[in-house]
Amino acid sequence: MTDLANLSSVIGMFVGFVFTLLIFSYLLGDNALFRFATHVFIGVSAGYVVSMAFLNVIWPRLLSPVLSGLPEERLLAAIPLLLSGLLLAKATSRLNKFGSPVMAFLAGVGAAVVVGGAVTGTLFPQAAATINLFDMQAMQTSGKPLGAGLFNGTIMLVGALVSLAYFHFHVRTPKPLWLQAVSWAGQAMIAIALGAVFAGVYMAALAALVERLDALVEFIRWFINPAT
Repeated sequence: MTDLANLSSVIGMFVGFVFTLLIFSYLLGDNALFRFATHVFIGVSAGYVVSMAFLNVIWPRLLSPVLSGLPEERLLAAIPLLLSGLLLAKATSRLNKFGSPVMAFLAGVGAAVVVGGAVTGTLFPQAAATINLFDMQAMQTSGKPLGAGLFNGTIMLVGALVSLAYFHFHVRTPKPLWLQAVSWAGQAMIAIALGAVFAGVYMAALAALVERLDALVEFIRWFINPAT
């Protein structure tokens, strides 16, 4: 068992080493080796997503109730089964129109979920967090300086307001001078936020690069001296 685990570890190290080199070959320009690695990555990712969808959604929530469920479970499962069949009709040009209502239903539900999630998961918590920054009692209880808390809260509030003002589209042209100034401040806030996001993404990518380089060095070191 231990030998099998060691063999799996060695194979995993070797595959990771090879595919890391294939990805790094893009530094020399677009080539067949890089495209092969990306195709394998996309194929494995798609296979994983399909298998997870089948094991966690399609089989337990659709096929299993139809094949071995109670009568009421089969009745409930018949609706998504019918919609799934109509959705498959989109693959053919002759039956394409039968899948359009299902696509419209999916688009509507997806939009509702996205908007609802944005409102309840982002907008309301952000508004509550901004309001809590001006909670004097909480500041006194936590022992934080009152002036520093109010200063941070004011910056957060002003930043949120001017960022929202940037998306204000005025009918009259040109815009009033005060609205232009607020819009410019909002644009600056959005630029700072996007810069911070980009810096976070860059740091994550840099950490992944360092990890891969370290893996290459460790594999070469192990290959030269397997006993270590």
